[in-house]
Amino acid sequence: MQKNPQTEKPIRIAQIIGKAVISGVDSVVMNYYRHIDKSRVQFDFFMDGYNKTPLDEEILDLGGRIIKLTPYEKSMYKNMSECRAAFEKNRYTIVHSHLNTLSVFPLYAAYRAGVPVRIAHNHSTTSRGEFKRNLMKQVLRPFSKIFATHYAACADYPARWLFGTKTVRQGKVRLIKNAVDTSRFYPDTKAGSRIRKEFGLENRFIVGHVGRFVFPKNHEFIVRVFAEVYKKNQNAALILVGTGELETDVRCLVKELGIEQAVIFTGLRRDIPDFLNAFDVFFLPSRYEGLPVVGMEAQAVGLPCLMSDAVPPDTAVTPLVEFFPLTAAVGDWADKLLTYKNREKRTYPDLLRKSGFEIKQEAEKLCCWYEDLQKGAAN
Repeated sequence: MQKNPQTEKPIRIAQIIGKAVISGVDSVVMNYYRHIDKSRVQFDFFMDGYNKTPLDEEILDLGGRIIKLTPYEKSMYKNMSECRAAFEKNRYTIVHSHLNTLSVFPLYAAYRAGVPVRIAHNHSTTSRGEFKRNLMKQVLRPFSKIFATHYAACADYPARWLFGTKTVRQGKVRLIKNAVDTSRFYPDTKAGSRIRKEFGLENRFIVGHVGRFVFPKNHEFIVRVFAEVYKKNQNAALILVGTGELETDVRCLVKELGIEQAVIFTGLRRDIPDFLNAFDVFFLPSRYEGLPVVGMEAQAVGLPCLMSDAVPPDTAVTPLVEFFPLTAAVGDWADKLLTYKNREKRTYPDLLRKSGFEIKQEAEKLCCWYEDLQKGAAN
């Protein structure tokens, strides 16, 4: 359904993303926003926290609006009240919440504000080791569908985990895949060489990871495995791209293991395609995942990937992905990583596209879905 931009305003969707951390959920939403037809659909971003984020300028340049909220951990009541006030003021017909089990709160505010279409979108699951967080998820899980009118998830397992197998089998959960921009993520030898030169890693075997320093990403394990790799191959280097609450702890562990000379912390970077092109292997031994968008990006550039068996199998849309038991010994993981030295890089663009991970075609599908929901709400 095409709109005439001269006669009709685009549909405004309230996107509830929580904290803008330039990874995970917010990067997925931004990827769709960059490619969706903004003459037909526009996004307004509801973010926790009042500080400026690296996304603010781009959102405004693309015609979006930003609503900053009191972080829910400071005051859930204020957060919900501010949501409801914004929903009523802007008269949204669609609210799309990406807060997983926490979506019950903004969707309740949307319900109170009379928003007719309320989408609960799940991007995550649980794993051992996060008792308080998992307890909260399990407590909120039964309420996931109460105030939602529609359900979405990034993959089959997260869909079943939050909304139930019966709901999935009934076709009530829409899969919105963590698609990637293959015009940005593609094989680029020059870009990879630039990164290697920037960090003095020419002719080194580079193990790479991109992700926030948080519990699910398992950085401590990454470092311990790499320490074993380095014992066996002094030409190896580890690049960790990202920031996060556990970064200080990981830096201390690197120092404790005496491998500072072989580990590079890059901080927050925007040139992720260049880093992926510089790596010899992408290492993702996560404790749990919804569906890692960076895993799709790594495959798009043709990078071999070693992931834990806690990462959903849906992630492997090309032969580039290999899963390994999270319970395996550190030494076994190290030996497995070393098999990637001089491994061939190869792209599979047709597999990415056919599997629904090419952003342009997926953004058009999402645009059409929003238009159908808007039409249904008006009837």
